[in-house]
Amino acid sequence: MRKTLAAISAAVLIVAGSLVSSGQDEENVRGAFLTTRPKAEERKSSPRPARSRRRPKPTATSTPATTTTPVKSDPSPGTGSPRSREQRIGLGLTLFMRDSNGMAVRVDPAHEFREGDRIRVLLETNADGYLYIFNTTNEGPPVLLYPDPQLDEGGNYVQSHVPFEIPSSLAAEERLRWLQFDEHAGRERVYFVFSREPLSGIPLEEELISFCADNKGSCPIKPEADLWARIQREVNQQTQIAKARSYGKTETAGEREATTRGIGLSKEDPEPSLVMMTVSSDRNTLVTALDLTHK
Repeated sequence: MRKTLAAISAAVLIVAGSLVSSGQDEENVRGAFLTTRPKAEERKSSPRPARSRRRPKPTATSTPATTTTPVKSDPSPGTGSPRSREQRIGLGLTLFMRDSNGMAVRVDPAHEFREGDRIRVLLETNADGYLYIFNTTNEGPPVLLYPDPQLDEGGNYVQSHVPFEIPSSLAAEERLRWLQFDEHAGRERVYFVFSREPLSGIPLEEELISFCADNKGSCPIKPEADLWARIQREVNQQTQIAKARSYGKTETAGEREATTRGIGLSKEDPEPSLVMMTVSSDRNTLVTALDLTHK
């Protein structure tokens, strides 16, 4: 993963999808995503969530929720049981760039980067689920970047509004805390897949760790053709997108605390640089792609 991410770093991020042009529509998308963030006082008073990326264990006393609304099937890549949804799922992306003082500064994803620039991506979802990241180079075959056997014990479970960094600012070495642009040209596309249920055909946790160990540390996991075809169909589905209105501000103490402690972002914290949401609550999976073009 480290080598793949290093190759990806020399690029400009461009969202692939249906961009919402109306100011009012963007406000609606932004509001729908941010409304489920807790207030700052609620976040402080609530129990600190576990930072584990492993799937939560079902409790013996848990019972299925009842509903009077019809259950709708979902043709998305997820493998969970079909069920009705009231909330549209969304993914927030914030791009930080390292300034001359080593601080993380918010930057427009359309910014043209140069050799030596360093960036970090912060992801946030508005629901609990599973995050997958795939990469293609020059429209070649897809490779799984995340989950990774060396990160988070092979897990990829994310909690609502608890941010997730790529790469982590908690890495032991400074060079591992940022993606650095190099001199090599190339066209990369990174796919972010957020699903309420695990994707079929992608090993997780012990299964992923064991798979990679059996391959002597080499872990070239590629999705099966059927799954990748469905992901391609999903990325072509209409997705509503809202962009932040200003950039240049340093990462706040609240964002830093939420990320490093796993306590979640609040309504008072800054909005993501990009908010991407499904247009229907029936969709169980959100797929969005970032085109990475070297400058």
